[in-house]
Amino acid sequence: MSGAAQRGNPVLEISDASLQRGDRELWSGLDLTVEPGEFIAVLGPSGSGKTTLLRSILGLQPLSSGTIRVAGEPVHRGNSRIGYIPQQRSLAPDTSMRARDLVALGVQGSRFGFPIPHRGDRAKVDHLLEAVGASHFADRRVGLLSGGEQQRLRVGQALADEPALLLCDEPLSNLDLANQVAVTDIIDRQRREREAAVLFVTHDINPILGRVDRILYIAGGRFLLGTPDEVLQTRVLTDLYGTPVFVLRAGDRLVVVGVPDAEPHHDHGDHEHGHHDHGHHEHGGAA
Repeated sequence: MSGAAQRGNPVLEISDASLQRGDRELWSGLDLTVEPGEFIAVLGPSGSGKTTLLRSILGLQPLSSGTIRVAGEPVHRGNSRIGYIPQQRSLAPDTSMRARDLVALGVQGSRFGFPIPHRGDRAKVDHLLEAVGASHFADRRVGLLSGGEQQRLRVGQALADEPALLLCDEPLSNLDLANQVAVTDIIDRQRREREAAVLFVTHDINPILGRVDRILYIAGGRFLLGTPDEVLQTRVLTDLYGTPVFVLRAGDRLVVVGVPDAEPHHDHGDHEHGHHDHGHHEHGGAA
């Protein structure tokens, strides 16, 4: 199983990690061990440090204290054991690159920081296109593709090195329900077939809840870690936020009501991309 961590060896180990932004502590004393094939959702209001956590794992944001190890090694930039899937942002319509060219950057781009075509690359790109359901638009210009089609290509890029860990930063935002399901299926298949661990930042856990093993919920400089049943409770979230919060069931969805929209003194340099309605958040599904 090339690229995936061996069973029994943690893919991600975060030990007593703290991170401060200016005079505000985003989180401290964070301990998290993620095993191969485990699916962890990361929840919390905008500005709570969810994206910053991913940046720290990618080696882009140094911790204030503590350690992070990926597949047994200290974090570093450009780690091929990590695949990164960003939030969907539409590419300019006049972008001349074809769909296959975008995926090829994931195949070729890790070599010395710039693309160097190698024999066998085309076959690998074709395989990745097929894996994300993009073969039928492989030769179309990416700027003419829908948001869901573009996001499939970003997932294909992230899977190029058969990563042991997939970091997903709001990857379903701006997608319709059908594409949310399709992209989630692709990510989930990678963790089932390759035992890739998944750390999935989201503002709405409903589309992924049936696949989630544990939730890391960050708010107000504090955090909770547990199963969806343990974390998504009125009493538990009220204690975390220090203000009345209610977890309500609406059909097959869970809606969390009363959550503050964002952390106070939100620093936009934190690169958070929350999409919250004031006063209520959808944070669950069939619990």
